[in-house]
Amino acid sequence: MAITISLVVLFGVVLFVLLRTRSLGPGAAFVAVMFGFFLASTGVAEPINNIAAALANALPSL
Repeated sequence: MAITISLVVLFGVVLFVLLRTRSLGPGAAFVAVMFGFFLASTGVAEPINNIAAALANALPSL
């Protein structure tokens, strides 16, 4: 039986491991870019944009 894993989940896990082990470099940058690219094409993109916009609007009032 084959198990399929979304590329978003795969890149997210790899990025998490790279950040936890502090193995930051060109490879981690590539993983971060690919994670963002695939995350932007999911249904999670709109809530993330809404949160980022709310934070950007809240920062000037601090």
